[in-house]
Amino acid sequence: MFTGIIEKLGTVVAVHKQDRDGSIRVDGGWGLTEIGMGESICVSGACLTVSSLDGTVFGAHVSVETLNRTNLGALQPGDPVNLERALRLSDRLGGHLVTGHVDGTGRVREVVREGDSYRFVFEIGDDLSRTLVAKGSVAVDGISLTVGRLEKGFFDVYVIPHTLEKTTLRWRRPGDRVNIETDIIGKYVEKFVSPDRQGLTLETLGKSGFL
Repeated sequence: MFTGIIEKLGTVVAVHKQDRDGSIRVDGGWGLTEIGMGESICVSGACLTVSSLDGTVFGAHVSVETLNRTNLGALQPGDPVNLERALRLSDRLGGHLVTGHVDGTGRVREVVREGDSYRFVFEIGDDLSRTLVAKGSVAVDGISLTVGRLEKGFFDVYVIPHTLEKTTLRWRRPGDRVNIETDIIGKYVEKFVSPDRQGLTLETLGKSGFL
């Protein structure tokens, strides 16, 4: 579990793709006393498990599901990535609950400067928009952000200077693909009230005593 508050920017050292899955090596700047084998690290929104350590460089296996759901397969050596280590129970929850299980990708439609902040507009499919709500939370490339306007096919967020400076958003341009994870609470609610879930609706939930 993560918070969407990016700890640092890492640099991709290598990406290897095999028949279907692959692996990635990232220089995160952490020493051996700060991360360990088997630890979970969120890499631009995708939860990966540390499988090798070499100085400040960690390696992780990337499954075919992750490659299909995310933009990790398009990364090249030298590319920056957002990094966050797993949440500890004693940590402050500064962002929102992020699982690191990317739901899909969207594309940057527009980047507009408004005062000192920037408004990012992202194009998404209906499968992602169903569990987004205006003023709700969303993780974009692992960054905890607040949904502003939500319309069919797109949503926007406002990014403050600090977030822009400390994350990969400062390099994002129209057409770039980004990893999207919608709010986990919204996904559970959608699952329970979806009409195609064996007829389970708000009415049937009420009759069953859940509501």
